Amino acid sequence: MILVFGSINVDMLVPVPQLPNPGQTVLGSDYRLLPGGKGANQAVAARRASDTVVVMAGAVGNDSFAEIALAGLRGEGVVLNLVRHTEGPTGCAAIMVGEAGENMIAVASGANHNAASASVPRNMLNPHTIVLCQMEVRPDQNWMLMERAREAGARTILNLAPAAPIEPELYGMIDILVANAGEAASLGEEPPAIAERLRHAFVITRGAAGSIAYLRGGRQIETPALPIAPVDTTGAGDAFTGVLAASLDEQLDLDLALRRANVAAALTCLQPGAQSAMPNRATVDAALDRLP
Repeated sequence: MILVFGSINVDMLVPVPQLPNPGQTVLGSDYRLLPGGKGANQAVAARRASDTVVVMAGAVGNDSFAEIALAGLRGEGVVLNLVRHTEGPTGCAAIMVGEAGENMIAVASGANHNAASASVPRNMLNPHTIVLCQMEVRPDQNWMLMERAREAGARTILNLAPAAPIEPELYGMIDILVANAGEAASLGEEPPAIAERLRHAFVITRGAAGSIAYLRGGRQIETPALPIAPVDTTGAGDAFTGVLAASLDEQLDLDLALRRANVAAALTCLQPGAQSAMPNRATVDAALDRLP
């Protein structure tokens, strides 16, 4: 089972001819309101690319955006009984996507500030559970949940997005840390040194260059990316992390799990949006043969 603790948002997606400079207004075409949020995106990615049970824990508001935000999770069969309806607006992300697929994102956290470790019951944390967290909820709630997970023997994955500092004593709660190159650099240490602080591995995603995993003990796994012409890179990192978690939950070794994650991230870039673009198991597995 995968328990995703994290953000649940509505994405306001605006295609634009180019991303604006500070102070510049750029006219785009029609906007779309889509379910999003790093936590929800990763839950959808994990569920769509596997047969594993995925449980979402987080918070939405008591507003009209809540149903939009939950629609993608509900449609994929993600278990929602740990999602709380709280005061404040449902989280919202404003996403501008340029013609080359690059994006610019601003997030209003809203009800995601109310996501609480205490909402996860003790009996859901055990050696058969992977707890997947990101940084779009309050960090102290992440650390509380990961400490509980470690004590219960569950595995933990943290996606360091958006980038935030990690106190040295907290690394020992994390089995696998996932970050893009910029997020990894923000930690201020060399990746092999960070990997030695973790329980298993530090995975750095590098876009068109694929990913590299630094394992505790010194081994490295370099995985290529699937060559594509991107349409929209929104959600690629979430697809990577969700499919990585799902593959490990199905007892695949890390090498193969990373290959599946890289393929899923690339395929997500071929369509606009995040959750709507994430591939299913058959599509991921069929594309594995095309990975260099």
